[in-house]
Amino acid sequence: MRNPSGKTHSKSAQKYPERQYYFPAQIVETFIKKGKESLQTTYMAQFILSSLAGAFIAFGALGSVLLTMEIDTAGIMNLMAGIGFMIGYAMVFLSGSILFTEVNILLPSYIMQSKYWISKKLLSFWLICYIGNFVGALFVGFLLNFSASLHGDFYDHLLMFMEKKMEFTHRGTWGWFQVLFSGILANWLIGAAAVLATAARDVVGKILGIALPVIIFEAGNFQHAVANMGYFSITVLEGFDISWYKFILLNLVPASIGNLIGGGILVSLLLSYAYKEEIDDGVLKEEEEAIDEMENKDELPKAEPAGDPAGRQ
Repeated sequence: MRNPSGKTHSKSAQKYPERQYYFPAQIVETFIKKGKESLQTTYMAQFILSSLAGAFIAFGALGSVLLTMEIDTAGIMNLMAGIGFMIGYAMVFLSGSILFTEVNILLPSYIMQSKYWISKKLLSFWLICYIGNFVGALFVGFLLNFSASLHGDFYDHLLMFMEKKMEFTHRGTWGWFQVLFSGILANWLIGAAAVLATAARDVVGKILGIALPVIIFEAGNFQHAVANMGYFSITVLEGFDISWYKFILLNLVPASIGNLIGGGILVSLLLSYAYKEEIDDGVLKEEEEAIDEMENKDELPKAEPAGDPAGRQ
């Protein structure tokens, strides 16, 4: 077949659109690589990136409050709250900053495919990430208060959000476990957001992938540890009747445990196990070699072998 210019076109020469998403096994491979990269960064870089993530989530909490002010219809309010919080999570994901609840999804994929289980480096990374998230959220909260940009109506509405987050603390021991179960649901959805965002190959697709589960999570009032840090941080200097003791021990601790279960087991480990036969062997070999290198640095800093005992090239 010829076109007006006289050139011949064949069916084999036709160009089809490139696939705009990754398959599940490729998503797990990406999680494995990102988990390794996170562990290999310096402690200072981990803290900086974690603080940025906490700050972005605090901005998401701020957005969820601002976008829902003076909305009386529950469904619309929940939708706008989800969109507001989704903005913060999108900033985290697209900036490469490190979020505790996202780490709960990346690292289990990494450690399941390797012999690098629980170690000092892994535990220190988790701790730095957790503290960094809280520091970043508190920094934003203090700046918002010092700037006096927000007025009484905003804080009245914010109090409603915090009362919803803290309502479980009045139910005794069972309330503590309810927060834990709610935390499982929260990071199950956030894990789904990470999967969908990783699957997409363009920015618009990533943002849409983040938005769908995050709107459900926010609308359901599920307990997300870092999101709760964001809300709490904005209230710190405003004299709200919420003590640090009550927030940390009765909300943040069970929420964090639930987040670890929801993201680590129900998303990461299940996907890693389901698709373990499809994961590229080359990716796993790279991880094993990187782990050996890290272990040798930690355990034998003074000894440098003359050659590779395994005979690898």
